[in-house]
Amino acid sequence: MKYIVILGDGMADYPVEELNGATPLEVASKPTMDGLARKSICGLVKTVPEGMPPGSDTANLSVMGYDPQVYYTGRSPLEAVSMGIHMQKEDVAYRCNIVSMDGDGAYEDCIMRDYSCDEIPTEESEVLIRYLDEYFRKENVKLYPGISYRHCLILQKAETGCNLTPPHDISDKGVKDFLPKGKNSELLYDMMQKSRELLKNHPINEARIKRGVRPATSLWFWGEGRKPALSTYQEKYGIRGAVVSAVDLIKGIGMCAELDNIEVEGATGNIHTNFKGKAMAAVDTLKNGNDYVYVHVEAPDECGHRHEVENKVLSIEKIDKEVIAPILSEMENRNEDFRMLILPDHPTPLSLRTHVSDPVPFILYDSTKASDKGIDSYTEKNAEKTGVFVEKGHTLMDILIRGGDENYAH
Repeated sequence: MKYIVILGDGMADYPVEELNGATPLEVASKPTMDGLARKSICGLVKTVPEGMPPGSDTANLSVMGYDPQVYYTGRSPLEAVSMGIHMQKEDVAYRCNIVSMDGDGAYEDCIMRDYSCDEIPTEESEVLIRYLDEYFRKENVKLYPGISYRHCLILQKAETGCNLTPPHDISDKGVKDFLPKGKNSELLYDMMQKSRELLKNHPINEARIKRGVRPATSLWFWGEGRKPALSTYQEKYGIRGAVVSAVDLIKGIGMCAELDNIEVEGATGNIHTNFKGKAMAAVDTLKNGNDYVYVHVEAPDECGHRHEVENKVLSIEKIDKEVIAPILSEMENRNEDFRMLILPDHPTPLSLRTHVSDPVPFILYDSTKASDKGIDSYTEKNAEKTGVFVEKGHTLMDILIRGGDENYAH
């Protein structure tokens, strides 16, 4: 038996005005998902426990079988693992975005315009992060370049307890009420303010302005945490597996679980990612001996954050046509038994441009048997109508791997 998870990050949504009150899942042409939904167990799963933030960190931990209330230590340490950063137990990691803010006066009077700085290319952001690191570096302070706008700060032998806000939660809002508060807040805020001064006339920013794209105006810190300790998939389920993703967070969770990290050329984490390449990577890793693969596609989430209605619909259609369909075809041609789980980690409503903790719709398909809990079309409303509800998201992976539906509530 092989096990396949297709995770469309942020794919679920609320009714959208521009779509005449429908959701992207209701509007998108997705014949493969709909076909599977008719013969699968379908329902809702709560991936974010009550009282926890609805981040991709907590939600993906949950989908991958780890109770966030037990294992979650913060987002940035998971990304740090993927970036090859060696953390000691007493070190603290922070996610560091390069952002674009409007405002020439006091820092606190600025407005957050773009948490990704127009999805700044890695070759530019790496230069900027290394430039800033030379200025800020101390014995216990180190900036590490990542991919595009996603980077990392490590404070050695530091305390935790800083209240920080993800920049994608405050798009087009003033930053005054969202500045760091608590432990290490003075250091972090000082770095943010000085980064604005240092970046202002940097040649890369001058070139970006000439090209008509947003300049990188500041660092923004969030996602505080210490190094996590996850049990491995071999320990939990007795299987070997792999992760296919362009996002450091997901790679980091996979590496902590001792899953293979499959690099895909052209995988970007947005609507321009190599969808087909991810599908082929999943097929190949299963052919080459792995029992399990977790295919993560970030595009719907990015479109939700940016209020790109047409692109969110398109990203769902591409996941259906260029990821799920070829994987399904390959598995059927090989005549090999498999189970496939399709779902988002959390909704990213276009109307809110950020994550929410609502339960998400899922499809759980078993090639060896058809289910009588199917639905005609994979949508939020249809999944809810089944009455199938998994209250603890991390148990859904147990059901995928071990089979049965004894953990469902009706």
